[in-house]
Amino acid sequence: VQLQASGGGLVQPGGSLRVSCAASGFRLDDYVIAWFRQAPGKAREGVSCSSSRDDSTWLSDPVKGRFTITRDGAKNTVYLQMNSLRPEDTAVYYCAAGKFSAYGCYVDVDYLNYWGKGTQVTVSS
Repeated sequence: VQLQASGGGLVQPGGSLRVSCAASGFRLDDYVIAWFRQAPGKAREGVSCSSSRDDSTWLSDPVKGRFTITRDGAKNTVYLQMNSLRPEDTAVYYCAAGKFSAYGCYVDVDYLNYWGKGTQVTVSS
């Protein structure tokens, strides 16, 4: 069972980037998937989540209206499309997976059992 985040890079403010979370050993559509980020010197924060059980999604306030979470079941991959990027979006982005909840998707780390290595996103001119 493995998760791998990829697609990070350097982008100018106002630009776009799409990071991917690919799974091996299990189907992402059978799990809640969450995205987190951690900037240097800051605590890890939940950014977005998705549950295919009820098609629920959630975006944190700092990224709402700019980021979108989507799934591709055929590719067993979840994407985080990031538009209108800002320098404060600079962080290592991680994806995680956990069991379905009756209450939709979540970013509670206590219930996210599988974590991938992160991918660095840097927003700078």
